[in-house]
This record gives sequence, C-alpha cells and structure tokens, in this order.
Amino acid sequence: MAIWDKKFNDRINQDIPLSTKLSELNLLVVDTETTGFAVGKEDRLIEIGAVPITGLKVQEHETYQTYVDPMRDIPENITALTSISQSDVKQAPQALEAIESLFLQERTQLLHGLVGHYLSFDMQVFKHELRRSGFKFQEPPYVDTLDLLSFLVPTWEMKDLAYYASVFQTRIYDRHSALGDALTTAYLFCELCERVMERGITTWGELLQLKSSRVL
Repeated sequence: MAIWDKKFNDRINQDIPLSTKLSELNLLVVDTETTGFAVGKEDRLIEIGAVPITGLKVQEHETYQTYVDPMRDIPENITALTSISQSDVKQAPQALEAIESLFLQERTQLLHGLVGHYLSFDMQVFKHELRRSGFKFQEPPYVDTLDLLSFLVPTWEMKDLAYYASVFQTRIYDRHSALGDALTTAYLFCELCERVMERGITTWGELLQLKSSRVL
C-alpha cells in the first residue's frame, strides 16, 4: 500500500533559500535502468541507484540500489547492456514500492534536490511508473550535469557519461549499472561544481538557473 496520498509528494525540502551556498547543499544523485526508452508506453523500470552528496563530497557509504520487477520480459539487448537478467528482478519490488523506498523520509528529509546525468529521462521514468499506480509525481528541484557542461563548454555535443568523466578525470564506475552510473555522475558533478564556482556560480539559485541556459 502506498504511504502517500494520490499526489505523490516527495519529501525533499523545496523551501531551501536560493542563496544557500553550493558547499552547504545536501543532494541525492539518482540513476535508473529500464527495459528501453519508451517509458511512456511499454518500457519499464528495472533498477534504481542513488548516492548522496554532502558539502560537495560523495557519500559512498550511504548508497541505495534496488532492482525492480518490470512485470514484463527484459529484452536480450538490455540484458547484454546492463547485465540485468530476469532472475535478478524475479524477487524484486515493483516500481511503486522501489520509488517509495528511494524517497523514504529518513533519506530525503534533509535533501535540497536531486542530481543526475540526463536526469530528465529518470524523472519521466518516475512520472510514468507512478501514473500506472494512480499517483501524480511532483517533480523535485534538480540539476543535470548536462546543464553544468553546457555552461562550461557550450560548444560540446551531448556525449556518453564516461566520456565526460574521462575528460574531467573523475572516477568511472560500472557503466549501465544504476548505482555505477550514479557514482560516476556524483564525482563528475562535484568536479563540475568546483569549476562553475570559479566562474561565479556559488549558490543553489544560480545553479538551478543553469537549466534554462542549456544548449546541448
């Protein structure tokens, strides 16, 4: 049974002052794996990974990972890409329970927002999975590494996460694993924040404004 009413309210603090310094933020880096890209139609969630960032430091000891039962077969090409098989998800929670677990109060009550690489896709995954259970997802404040990259290097085309991590010499974990990609994104994000601060972006409000300037 869902622990919230029909409006799925995450428990992220949306009243944080926009003047809050980046070095004071508590953020959660999120990544998902799915059976394909048509998440508004037949494709479903199969894994969630997350890792907190506190004060621009990655908290590897507090990671979150769960497989998710998609209630359908996982295509062979997705298993080849992600290494997630039908046996991995057989005893896993379904999407609503997995998303609720991600947004547990104990995990999110002190969070200021989410972070991800191409996070708009993950937000769509949550939106459609919750809609299937009759819930409306209230999108929390979030920042995409693509926004920071667009600000720092506006001529770049969108490339693979590992490419950016390699260029900025940050850690690279297992690719196409939700937790591995979340960790890779977390370290890349912290490095990018250091660089945008050198360009005068020092507050939460200024970081959020970068979303409107993306040209990637």
